[in-house]
Amino acid sequence: MLATFVVGLREGLEASLIVGIVAAFLVQRGERRALRPVWAGVLLAVALCVGAAAALQAATRQLPQRQQEQLETVLALAAVVVVTYMIVWMTRHARSMRADLERAATSALGRGSSRALVAMAFLAVLREGLETSVFLLATYRASGRHVEGALGASLGLLLAVALGYLVYRGGVRLDLGRLFRVTGVLLVLVAAGLVMSAAHTAHEAGWLLVGQQRALDLSALVEPGTVRAALFTGVLGWQPRPTVAEVVGWLAYALPVLVVVLRPRATPTPAPSSVPA
Repeated sequence: MLATFVVGLREGLEASLIVGIVAAFLVQRGERRALRPVWAGVLLAVALCVGAAAALQAATRQLPQRQQEQLETVLALAAVVVVTYMIVWMTRHARSMRADLERAATSALGRGSSRALVAMAFLAVLREGLETSVFLLATYRASGRHVEGALGASLGLLLAVALGYLVYRGGVRLDLGRLFRVTGVLLVLVAAGLVMSAAHTAHEAGWLLVGQQRALDLSALVEPGTVRAALFTGVLGWQPRPTVAEVVGWLAYALPVLVVVLRPRATPTPAPSSVPA
């Protein structure tokens, strides 16, 4: 549940912040007439994402067992690629996100058109929604706890929407750099768990035949039904008896990406102002 909550919060937060910042900018500039197409674009993007997720889920259920394992492996690896790109991009751009969006919005309005802002909101929600669909589906299938996973994702998305609304209303100014760094660390651990799950399903699919010796025995630590078990299996992706290939995959992914996320970022210094002669 915690893993899908973090996914829903992080993915939903980026989209809701973009929409909230754009909507607040339009209100500040007296362009309220553009809000209706913005909301229409957001709803259309949400509908498309829900439809895509439902179609993908239905397609996976109709496959034979071996092909399901193959598809789960591909989904898990695709989700890892998507979330890694998003983590790295947001780590680098979170602090300047608001300023960049407002510059783009000013440029769009300067050209006498708000359609670019509508497209910005639509594409933000569509992109994040499709990424969330792939990532959540891979997480669901890795954990096997669909009800808890759906509840966690729903709570995360609701919190993201609430924060986006507060940004729109001007009631909160978030430290995006710190927020995305914390959620980025959690997402790295979740994605590393998907790498481990992909190694497991790849073996079941007949694709990965090396490194299948047992690496660790965590059965005494990961007792079914305990909080520790939920943490290790649901969030970190660790199973009671992981293989060498699964452990190597987890470490090979988690360690370098955590270094990227936690590496201190230099604060940009303003350019010196020129003094007239």
